[in-house]
Amino acid sequence: MIIKNYSYARQNLKVLMTKVNDDSDMVTVTSTDDKNVVIMSESDYNSMMETLYLQQNPNNAEHLAQSIADLERGKTITKDIDV
Repeated sequence: MIIKNYSYARQNLKVLMTKVNDDSDMVTVTSTDDKNVVIMSESDYNSMMETLYLQQNPNNAEHLAQSIADLERGKTITKDIDV
């Protein structure tokens, strides 16, 4: 994560926007009153919100955790799909 003060962020907003989009990085913009903000790409934000939404349901969270564990153990099934 990149940390920049408000003045730098204001003067270099386009550069920071490009950085967060190209590198999937986030920027914390600090302020003198400790009311900081984080800049992140819309794509990363949408992914994070979708993950939070899916994790809110305990059944979904359990199923996702089990699926990830199966994948890590190599318990997968490969299927050919004719297009």
